[in-house]
Amino acid sequence: MEPGDSTKQARAAAQLRKGVLEYCVLALMRDRPRYGVELLHALEESGALATSQGTVYPLLSRLRRDDLVTTTWQESASGPPRRYYALTDSGRAALDEFTRVWPGFRNAVDAFLTSPHPAAPALPPTGDPV
Repeated sequence: MEPGDSTKQARAAAQLRKGVLEYCVLALMRDRPRYGVELLHALEESGALATSQGTVYPLLSRLRRDDLVTTTWQESASGPPRRYYALTDSGRAALDEFTRVWPGFRNAVDAFLTSPHPAAPALPPTGDPV
């Protein structure tokens, strides 16, 4: 591995994570409400989507402001009450739309990454030479 490769890989992973994290969090709530630490653990278990509280909690606040999730407080047998997040109808619709769009997006990216593509033809020069 070349020097700096791990930094480049981390940057690429961070950019990919930013683009899909919101929808992965919504997907985790598809079947039942979840609390923040539970969401963090599920993301961590995936490996590629592991993130921090400093990322997830602001995301959950934004999802709530955007009416994609709603919250309720529930008592916990093992500590203080927990805030549970659940999909709203708008959140379910956003997740459904992402679910429809994702396969085409994924396939397009995969095609660029796995297939050789012919070089673009050279463009004719424009204007006068300098």
